[in-house]
Amino acid sequence: MAGRFPPAWLDELRSRADIVQIVSAYVPLKKNGRDYWGLCPFHGEKTASFSVSPEKQMYYCFGCKAGGSVINFVMEMEHLTYPEAVTMLADRLHMTVPEMQEDPDYQKKRDLRERLLSANREAARFYHETLFTEAGRPMLEYFRTRGLSDAVIRRFGLGAAPDRKDALTSHLRGMGYTEEELRLAGLTRVYEAEPATQDHPARPRALRDFFRNRAMFPVIDQHDGVLAFGGRSLDGKPPKYLNTTDTPIFNKRLGVYGANLLRKERGLDRVILVEGYMDVVALQQFGVRGVVATLGTALTNEQARLLKRYAPKVFLAYDGDSAGQHAILRGLDILAAEGIPARVLDFPDGLDPDEFIRRDGPEAFAKLPAVSPETYRMTRMEDEYDLSTQEGRLEYAKACAPLLRRLDPVDLEVHLQRLTVKTGFAREVLLEQIGRTAPAPAARPARRPVPREPAADGALRAQESLISILATGQLPKDVIRQEDFDDPVLKSLYEALAQGASPASLIEEAPEGPERARVARLMQRPNAADTNELIRMAQECLQSLRSERITDEISRLRQQVAELTDPEARRQCLARILALTGQTRT
Repeated sequence: MAGRFPPAWLDELRSRADIVQIVSAYVPLKKNGRDYWGLCPFHGEKTASFSVSPEKQMYYCFGCKAGGSVINFVMEMEHLTYPEAVTMLADRLHMTVPEMQEDPDYQKKRDLRERLLSANREAARFYHETLFTEAGRPMLEYFRTRGLSDAVIRRFGLGAAPDRKDALTSHLRGMGYTEEELRLAGLTRVYEAEPATQDHPARPRALRDFFRNRAMFPVIDQHDGVLAFGGRSLDGKPPKYLNTTDTPIFNKRLGVYGANLLRKERGLDRVILVEGYMDVVALQQFGVRGVVATLGTALTNEQARLLKRYAPKVFLAYDGDSAGQHAILRGLDILAAEGIPARVLDFPDGLDPDEFIRRDGPEAFAKLPAVSPETYRMTRMEDEYDLSTQEGRLEYAKACAPLLRRLDPVDLEVHLQRLTVKTGFAREVLLEQIGRTAPAPAARPARRPVPREPAADGALRAQESLISILATGQLPKDVIRQEDFDDPVLKSLYEALAQGASPASLIEEAPEGPERARVARLMQRPNAADTNELIRMAQECLQSLRSERITDEISRLRQQVAELTDPEARRQCLARILALTGQTRT
């Protein structure tokens, strides 16, 4: 995970990124002893079990077992990949990312990006303020007729592009932005001078606003940067929606509308993907969480991977017309290719999500059935075949077979029942067409006692305690040695700590899931007042390990004695047992 960044540079990043300060921006913390405590942001709780250690620059929740470094925390809270989280922290701390240090244009590109983001931010402010002036009255009336409150308008930063040729351009030029910056940001069009022709008079060079006489929707990314805009025509002039073209800071394939709000929503079990800006705004106004839209394009693989960071499933809620149905089918293919479970919200009467929720309300929206991809595809395919004829039913059954072939037995049974009703074919015939056979009835297995989970290994507990003690960095050398560990994970942790690796870096490098949770737990400081107490604890663990290993060796030798026939070998083995037994009593 950290391979592209030098370990020494990452250590400096962690040391400069004060984890207490960064976590405090998300979670109120109170100091208690060496550490800081607060309510865990990753699971609901009423008693603080979330600890932050400034010494180790790491966090750990004793409730849900989440733990990691400042980089892991930013990854989880901002839904970022590891490189993105590192880059975000580096930018915040004004540290140059190593891979960019040799790029002579890096600072130039970074400065340009900041200027374009700043120009877009000022443009969004200009559009929003214009909305509440006489020039923005038609756009404000449009938003009001769509049922939007002032609070929602402010929340999404909605605005108005006035019906003037260069209103925004003149405003931003007056603020010091150059013609080139406004052109690169996609805010201004440059029309070069043209000489007169027989059919047209001469045209002087001119700068014109890209958006004019439109209701404006700023596209804000998950870091609250204004990347682009979408503008809806109100006078009937095409296109109905005009979107910012790709720029140095914006690629419509990579982001989604509403990402800035999605980032702030915790505990989502699904993201709802809709087609239009107004669908996002309307559903959010009615209290529907986790709603985003693509940016004038069909769903892309990059957008699907972005949504996967925020929730485990994606619900497609596109318009009910033929274009929407086609987009759903393509979206299901994209989500399947990315391994993302999907469902489809199928709206009645050809309505779009905005129309449906305004007509029937949020309660009806919450009750909409979320159908599986196979159910949706089978429903759409019904329109392609005449099910009133034998031939149509036959072709329909054949077309459905590949869809059902990959399902597990329970889901397959549900769809088989439906297909049997639709086609009239017997279940066994359909199974054969799908390529499955009906399972033979199995004999009922005899009940077996449920084995109890064995108690934790005493030796393993002692080795884990040694790692926790070693992670404090307060033990003298050679108190603990490599041969004290036989668990491979603990042995590798010992080697890394002995070579100077920080606890935070070890958590970052651990695979996500149970192994990372285990490493985070092991990096917690034992309850010890000082170095002498830590040494005493380590010696107790080592004594426990020594006693257990001697006991195991005695058991092995006793079994060996029972199998030996040579008298001298038996005598030596018994002598060894006697010596070891004496050691257990000392």
